[in-house]
Amino acid sequence: MSESHRFSKHYTRAEARALLPQVRRWLVELRRQSRTVSRADERSAPLLAEGRDLGGGRVEDHIRALAGLQELAREFEQREIQIKDLERGLVDFPSLRGDREVFLCWREGEDDIEYWHDLDSGYKGREPV
Repeated sequence: MSESHRFSKHYTRAEARALLPQVRRWLVELRRQSRTVSRADERSAPLLAEGRDLGGGRVEDHIRALAGLQELAREFEQREIQIKDLERGLVDFPSLRGDREVFLCWREGEDDIEYWHDLDSGYKGREPV
């Protein structure tokens, strides 16, 4: 990795495009696991506030969902792919335009990777590839 680059992995458009089917599946599963964790937190909070101990299947399901979230997050982290907005399915792939580090930007529902933006400009700074 160059000292001037924040990321060690830089995707070509073809490499990022090839990962889209898997990224789509991971996003669906991340949202599912996230909803499971949120529901478990909502159910547990009042009981914990009362000072009650929790255990059994409810806690085991919660732990499994948390572990699933961590595993999926690791898939993105290991590849240096950034989830910018889970609900919108907004994902950035580090890339290079010449020597300049940028993101290839994809949003769930888009058929292909058609946009890029500077590292700090975000979704509003998207430009056609």
